[in-house]
Amino acid sequence: MIQMDFLLERVATPLGQMLIVTDEQQRLRALDWQDHEDDMHVLFRRQYREHSIVLHETSTVSPATQAMLEYFDGNIPAIDQIAVATGGTDFQQAVWKALREIPHGHTISYGTLAQRIGRPAAVRAVGMANGANPVSIVIPCHRVIGANQSLTGYGGGLPRKQWLLAHESRMLTGSLI
Repeated sequence: MIQMDFLLERVATPLGQMLIVTDEQQRLRALDWQDHEDDMHVLFRRQYREHSIVLHETSTVSPATQAMLEYFDGNIPAIDQIAVATGGTDFQQAVWKALREIPHGHTISYGTLAQRIGRPAAVRAVGMANGANPVSIVIPCHRVIGANQSLTGYGGGLPRKQWLLAHESRMLTGSLI
């Protein structure tokens, strides 16, 4: 088994303690919440099956952390430049790429997302890939909602999803969703 060494930062945000994991090249590997740290480790095991992941806590501020702090301060586009490297299947990668193309302050349905990747019948699989996203906010899975406009699942919890959507809308349009 090949060992992969990543750096782990714990960052205070308006939504609680955030976990930011980067690699030697400063690419974001995971972004999650402290109260969901166990889920982050499960995603690592699923996405890096052939590897042993070792996290080294650091107090050095990575470019990803700096961009996230700017995001929370109102500079929503700051997250667009964060370099990301994830595991996952080709299908998951396609879903995650499409998620990054959702404009700030906007939402789409799972069905629309499935259509955008050319797999209109794969709505459930798109939902599963969305849920397996290891770098929430940067790969904005929170921007996907139900066909009836309802807020549906978010790995960090629906209150965080609601806050993120309102934050983006408020910062970009001056109004609430």
